[in-house]
Amino acid sequence: MSYGAFVRLEDGIEGLVHISEMSWTRRINHPSEIIAPGDEVEVVVLAIDKNKQEISLGMKQVEVNPWELVGEKYPVGHVIEGTVRNLANYGAFVEIEPGIDGLLHISDISWTKKITHPSEIVKKGDTVTCKILEVDQEKQRISLGMKQLQDDPWVAAIPDAYKPGMVVKGTVSKITNFGVFVELEDDLEGLLHISELADHKVENPQDVVTIGEEVEVKILRVDTHDRKIGLSLKRAQWGDSSGGSEEPTDEDRPSKPRKPARGGMDAHDALGTDKISF
Repeated sequence: MSYGAFVRLEDGIEGLVHISEMSWTRRINHPSEIIAPGDEVEVVVLAIDKNKQEISLGMKQVEVNPWELVGEKYPVGHVIEGTVRNLANYGAFVEIEPGIDGLLHISDISWTKKITHPSEIVKKGDTVTCKILEVDQEKQRISLGMKQLQDDPWVAAIPDAYKPGMVVKGTVSKITNFGVFVELEDDLEGLLHISELADHKVENPQDVVTIGEEVEVKILRVDTHDRKIGLSLKRAQWGDSSGGSEEPTDEDRPSKPRKPARGGMDAHDALGTDKISF
């Protein structure tokens, strides 16, 4: 019988232990994983149906439900080590102890890296360190975070290192129809909107830059709320020091693109530069 096991209580009287009543945490597909014919087991009477002459029994009720202790064992803020048991598009399931899993949501893996699938960072069987973010004993859910092990760089580190008006160097990491993403540091990107690529109208960003190309760009804005950095390639070439996204005056705007003071131009008229660090 795949849905449970009959237990003889005394001569002529049997009760059914449903498969769901065998363990609080263990995932059981068949009763034979837990018990075998002839085994002596402790059970708790859960219900008696006199009309149907049925007795429902439970094995797991002999022990304390471990989820009742989870809140005490794993309080919010507690740091744990666990094993990645499974992956989904929205996150990774981490086994904290046998039968107790926590969900590491994809949004709680990194402060800065744009992750489309958890497999980019972890794989099944990996041992990971996480912080307990939330415990819902009623729904038997634990929320975990990896990025919370470190300070949020958008609070101070990023706005301190990147300020509007600064000209910095980065690498083109992605090209879209609306603009270009430039990697300023490992896992930190800024957006170079298509309107900020050149003085003339650009239909295709690939006409101006290529993936992997090093460019010199100007910081237009650092949005710590939305966690975005706005960049401009054309303003870096103007040499405008006013910052922001305002159009330059006739005096500021060069009649022809200025040649770089250093680094040299490549085939796409973009500046070849070294990466900065902070």
